[in-house]
Amino acid sequence: VVTIAMQPIPRPFPRPGNTITDSSLEEPQVQAPLDETLASSASDIPTEATLGFPIYPNANYLRSYDAGRGQNYYLFGTNATYEEMVNYYSIVLKERGNRVFEAPRVHMFEVGRFREDRMAFPP
Repeated sequence: VVTIAMQPIPRPFPRPGNTITDSSLEEPQVQAPLDETLASSASDIPTEATLGFPIYPNANYLRSYDAGRGQNYYLFGTNATYEEMVNYYSIVLKERGNRVFEAPRVHMFEVGRFREDRMAFPP
């Protein structure tokens, strides 16, 4: 006795009723402008003088977050590699810092003194 396993019959793509669209023929979508609340004017961008901390050259200010107790976190972005950033701050701050995590790689430089009564350090 010979048994032949029947495979389902392949169906052609696309099915009737579906339309084929060529993405190269579509008009590019225009990106909406940034929300005015997220856009910062030049006067709102923190500087090394206002932060008291060196900012990596060509870093872009993204935004700041309230850390509590009158403190803020300032977020900057750059296309530099992790190693370039660590090397830069090791030289500028004259300290090696500490690798906090291996994955994702996180390196921390402790600058100044932590005062528990006046500072927040949420996890």
